[in-house]
Amino acid sequence: MLDFLPAPLKGTLAALLILLNTLILFPVLMLVALFKLIIPVTAVRKLCTVALNNIAFVWIGFNNRFLDLLHRIEWDVRGADNLSREHWYFVTCNHQSWADIPAIQYVLNSRIPLLKFFLKKELIWVPLLGVAWWALDFPFMHRHTKEQIAKRPELKGKDIAATQAACEKFRYTPVTIFNFMEGTRLTPAKHTSQKSPYKHLLKPRAGGTAFVLGAMGEMLHTMLDVSIVYPNGRSGFWDFLCGRTRRIIIDIRVREIPERFLGMDYEGSRETRVDFQSWVSEIWAEKDARIEALKAPNPEPNEEVGRVSEA
Repeated sequence: MLDFLPAPLKGTLAALLILLNTLILFPVLMLVALFKLIIPVTAVRKLCTVALNNIAFVWIGFNNRFLDLLHRIEWDVRGADNLSREHWYFVTCNHQSWADIPAIQYVLNSRIPLLKFFLKKELIWVPLLGVAWWALDFPFMHRHTKEQIAKRPELKGKDIAATQAACEKFRYTPVTIFNFMEGTRLTPAKHTSQKSPYKHLLKPRAGGTAFVLGAMGEMLHTMLDVSIVYPNGRSGFWDFLCGRTRRIIIDIRVREIPERFLGMDYEGSRETRVDFQSWVSEIWAEKDARIEALKAPNPEPNEEVGRVSEA
């Protein structure tokens, strides 16, 4: 335990150790990815996919151990039991800082399939990261704007079809799709600008989630509704690396996604849009109240949170 070190030194050491971890494992990741690319045999590619995901689990696991070595964080985790790496999940979380991602990875790593994000297809050209995301089968979105569809009506529906084709590989290997439904980090300025009806949240952007469920509805039936709270104040990523974050509460609610939203035509049906937005708003109102309770001076004791069935 090196928590006694000065905060900037701990942050620098954490960053260097994560970089070293990346430099060691990245070539291994690329080697397996290349093998997967050049051997067009389904069984081989499935084995490679498992190997690639395990490399990512190891990368996150080492990063977590570095944090344990350098920091002393009190983790208050609720509802993380009874999860499985053999199940498909959609995960969403309130978004306060870039520390949210490593915090969630710390709690969920190896409990569920590897967290993956839907990415804009242009991001594949990001140096190193783009190749790593491709190797790990992060789904790249093919989306057309309303203006493009208006000019070329034949494009309607092709974005979903292209993404569905890209996600076919997930039918055979469990996956977790992660999405910050607010779309951006919460700040007082954004909260005021939005005139958000929630005390601790920005308005949810239902369209992105609807796109995921429309493309992967046959595979994703369960949502992990994660609420993250920093009792001592919002933690920035550098503060997190420096060990200034002393306590983190992560509350997980397991929700069954209503069948009517799986594979839905969100853009093409106004009735579906209204129904889905209403469902999301109910979840957000409950999440806002939950965060308020978790922020209380004496929050309710840590307890296992059960499965929530959705009507």
